[in-house]
Parts: sequence; C-alpha cells; structure tokens
Amino acid sequence: MNEHNHEHKYRKQVVNRLARIEGHVRSIKEMAKEGRDCPDLLLQIAAARKALDSVSKVIFSDHIESCLIEAVHHGEEEPVLADLKKALDHFIR
Repeated sequence: MNEHNHEHKYRKQVVNRLARIEGHVRSIKEMAKEGRDCPDLLLQIAAARKALDSVSKVIFSDHIESCLIEAVHHGEEEPVLADLKKALDHFIR
C-alpha cells in the first residue's frame, strides 16, 4: 500500500461518513439478531450500500484532486494512474 504524504481535502468527511456507515451496519446486525423481517433488513442493507457508494465517490474525488494532481506536478502520474485503474477494476465489476 502506498502512503500519502500530502493532505486529503475530504479526509475528515470520509472518516465521518464511514463512522456513520459503521453504526448503520451495526444496527442492521442487531436487527438480524432480533429476528426482524427480511424486507426490513434488505431495505437497510440497500441504504448502507448506497452510503458506501456515496463515500466512494468522495474518496474518488479526493484522489483526483489531491493524489493525481500531486503526482502530475511531480511527473509521477503513470504509477498513480496505474494504481487508480487497478482499484477501479476491483471496485467496478
């Protein structure tokens, strides 16, 4: 994994969103333990997936606006683009 030594504009926003998603997933787990109806669980899982997609967009924007721009300024865009393509291949299936 690459370590970043530059600031990410949306880091705090990403961390906050992930914390909310974590809480949401925890509550879905509790719903399952309590034996809640399957449609209720599926609805909440769909909401959690949407939240993950949303935070993924923020991370993608952050990467473009910080990592990629920084790499271009230092003439290192090739490995950053290769890493991005690899990540997108895993993310979008």
